[in-house]
Amino acid sequence: MEKNFDLIVIGGGPGGYVCSIRAAQLGLKTACIESRGALGGTCLNIGCIPSKSLLNLSENFHKAKKDFNNQGIEISDIKLNISKMMANKNKSVQVLTKGVEFLFKKNKVTYIKGKGVLFSKNDVVVYNDNKKESYKAKNIVIATGSDVASLPGIEINEKNIISSSGALSLNEVPKKLVIIGGGYIGLEMGSVWSRLGSEVTVIEYLDHITPGMDREVSKEFQKILTKQGMKFRLNSKVTKIKDLIKFVEVEFTENKTLKKEKIEADKVLVSVGRSPYTEGLNLTKVGIKKDDKGRIEVNNKLQTSIKNIYAIGDVIKGPMLAHKAEEEGIAVAEILAGQAGHVNYNIIPGVIYTSPEVATVGKTEEQLKLENKSYKVGKFPFLANSRAKVNNETEGFVKILADSSTDKVLGVHIIGPHCGDMIAEMALAMEFGASSEDIARTCHAHPTHTEAIKEAALAVDKRPIHF
Repeated sequence: MEKNFDLIVIGGGPGGYVCSIRAAQLGLKTACIESRGALGGTCLNIGCIPSKSLLNLSENFHKAKKDFNNQGIEISDIKLNISKMMANKNKSVQVLTKGVEFLFKKNKVTYIKGKGVLFSKNDVVVYNDNKKESYKAKNIVIATGSDVASLPGIEINEKNIISSSGALSLNEVPKKLVIIGGGYIGLEMGSVWSRLGSEVTVIEYLDHITPGMDREVSKEFQKILTKQGMKFRLNSKVTKIKDLIKFVEVEFTENKTLKKEKIEADKVLVSVGRSPYTEGLNLTKVGIKKDDKGRIEVNNKLQTSIKNIYAIGDVIKGPMLAHKAEEEGIAVAEILAGQAGHVNYNIIPGVIYTSPEVATVGKTEEQLKLENKSYKVGKFPFLANSRAKVNNETEGFVKILADSSTDKVLGVHIIGPHCGDMIAEMALAMEFGASSEDIARTCHAHPTHTEAIKEAALAVDKRPIHF
């Protein structure tokens, strides 16, 4: 195998494989090192993709069981075959990972299996099955992603105390499931198992779920999830989790009253965030600086303290999102090819793929208040949207925040049907500096869910038509 490259990317997740493909397209001799044995990283193998498969399948099951009869579609004897559902999820993952391998071949990216370790600014050694191979590169990109975080003193054993990976592979529906952490991942997994029959309780340290999200949307989201059967213990600190084999005992303390409580469950999902995966890369020895959170420090060109070594994705600051890593990967490849690679961090959408979905881009009301920014608000409920009405998907609303003086859109927050797709329109509008009036004057097809966006834009100027 060739040993000298223009670029070596360590990590084959969304950031790493996208960076590799774009660099190869731009004429750089590129290699990508991946230790998992399959490309796609956490996202494709044990994250975004398998979770969306289970979210879709569990929603179909729930609708067939709970909703269809009321809508004139009469079905009896509906059964859940969990092993078939998991097999369907696994097949989707396998097809997509093989697809990334095909893209590597198509774009002439060299795929190296094993763990990549830095030995100098130009030398990478790959360890695989007690063998080691040395490679040289003019430039190196660190794209090793992140790993599951836990709480002090709590060991995730993937039996009864599980991570998101374990929650994607359960072979039966737990009667009681406790989730530690009210963020995106925990709520998605809670939603899956709640639909399939689990009694789900979420314990969150803060007094609200989805930290960092627009608070009005967060409140509405919790209200909807509660109506769906999920229970919430907010403002509570988990102090101990005991795996007693037949069940798990969770001890927690209410932050204000300091009252101590216990709850029992069949499974406990620890979902308290993720940590950058930077161990074992020889970063300190090579001279690459990290911040106090263990993230690699980079400049605005994504260069580390060693100028020909770059870092992207979950190992650097910013939201731990696959699409953020992809944007950074493309930016680095284009910078290396002499182009003006750039990432607009103000316009990175976030989506929670529950039912209804939650999508957000730009500033929240809380952020604008902290910045003393004068803004206007336009809201429109899906209850008044004709397509949502006929589809029995009327929960939620669109909320647009615009600058009081210039009318420029500063943030958009949606809870409702298909908003994970709808948010793209608003990200594009914001990328081009659109005003709420620009959106309000753009013709939207009828009847569609996206009309709620147009109406919310009209509502910024207090002139919605249908509400």
